[in-house]
Amino acid sequence: MRLISFFSVGILFGIIMTKSEAVSWFRIHEMFRFESFHMYGIIGTAVVLGAIIIAAMKRFKIKTLSRSMVSYTPMALSVKRHLLAGSIFGLGWALIGACPGPMFVLMGQGFGIMAVVLASATLGTYAYGIFQNKLPH
Repeated sequence: MRLISFFSVGILFGIIMTKSEAVSWFRIHEMFRFESFHMYGIIGTAVVLGAIIIAAMKRFKIKTLSRSMVSYTPMALSVKRHLLAGSIFGLGWALIGACPGPMFVLMGQGFGIMAVVLASATLGTYAYGIFQNKLPH
């Protein structure tokens, strides 16, 4: 039953992403060219809602699927590391026109080319796991 609720939330997420135009390549490129506030508003709203939801989950002691309590441990700030990672993420986002959330939504909408993007993102994640200790701290 819990998986059905998560599946429903995923469908709702896809609908919201589509209706808000957050999956639109044109909207994303407008954002990177500083031509429109639209995407910044969506991202800002997501950050605020995320903070509120995490606080509520902690307050009401809601558990994860693995039955552990919701927790957050902030990562130590490393300017060199975060600039490198943010630049790689931003370049990929600008070139592809989608970050991880919209990639799944676009795949669900039938854009088969997103399978290549998802495979590349997965390989990049594994590469990070392999080279993590060799990256700047």
